[in-house]
Amino acid sequence: MDYRQLGSSGLRISSLTLGTMGYGGTGWATPVGNLQVDDVKRQLGLAKDAGVNIIDTADVYSNGLSEQLLGEALGDSRDEWIVATKVRMAMGEGPNDAGASRHHIITGAEDSLRRLGTDYIDLYQLHEWDGQTPLEETWAALDHLVQSGKVRYLGISNYTGWQTVKAVTAAERHGFTKPVATQVHYSPQTRDIEGEVIPAAIDQGLGILVWSPLAGGLLSGKYRRGQDAPEGSRRFQGWTEPPVYDEALLYDLIDLLVEIGDGHGVSAAQVALAWTLGRPQISSLIIAGRTDEQLSDNLAAASLVLTDDERARIDQLTLPDLRYPFWHQRNTSTDRLSPADWSLIKQYV
Repeated sequence: MDYRQLGSSGLRISSLTLGTMGYGGTGWATPVGNLQVDDVKRQLGLAKDAGVNIIDTADVYSNGLSEQLLGEALGDSRDEWIVATKVRMAMGEGPNDAGASRHHIITGAEDSLRRLGTDYIDLYQLHEWDGQTPLEETWAALDHLVQSGKVRYLGISNYTGWQTVKAVTAAERHGFTKPVATQVHYSPQTRDIEGEVIPAAIDQGLGILVWSPLAGGLLSGKYRRGQDAPEGSRRFQGWTEPPVYDEALLYDLIDLLVEIGDGHGVSAAQVALAWTLGRPQISSLIIAGRTDEQLSDNLAAASLVLTDDERARIDQLTLPDLRYPFWHQRNTSTDRLSPADWSLIKQYV
């Protein structure tokens, strides 16, 4: 297992993170899994044996049940793990039960601590942008949690590039604790973040945690051209994240991942994960499995090394169109590009 610095912080995390959306598996999270406490304990053991040292959860996963099951399963081993959770989504029907207000953040943190059975959260992340709450209020609340010892590091999630810079700048301007990570969706099927989010993360010194690096299971190898979604899979149950805009390209990608995987004697899933692990600024991929076999296969991706040619074939197949103003910068300004700019433009020159 590789251990990577989380952004500009001194925290080192494993390149794979154990995801917990399938713990409890109620409500909208039902298609992801329905693991109970004994299952969670077993998966914690598999992850630990593979060298994983970080777990990601959220208060909104099964309305707190994921955090509760994780806390029960961790027990006395809690201090051996970096535990990350999130706040922002609706946890009730009241007018203040969602958002990034001081009220919701403080309440959410206290509730998460109680469910997790711990007195501190290693990485506390804003799960989504809140464009109606002043950033000064949000970061004052988060800084309060850090200064009180209840939170150790801060992160954001699902922010655009400009929202990322605005959030970090607001924290800096007021002397509050800054975020060290951003958690976003990324895979060879969904490369949206390369245009703005990755450059912003590089520029602001944020590590990148990737959720759903197998594109909601689409890149696992079980979805094939001309075949119905496997019964019991997320897509069979109506799961639509990430959206598929070009189905032909998706199946071309799956065919390529399967071909490369066959050459290494591994699954298409491992190839997709290995590709993403090699992209700029990536700190860790959040992986999971509804079964121990799925989890074990995903964990094995940490040791898969793709050749330059294999990486290039995936790159070229899935490279998005270069949008304005980036194509203009490529044509006129490559003499003055920063490392953040170059992370995108270099793929097109």
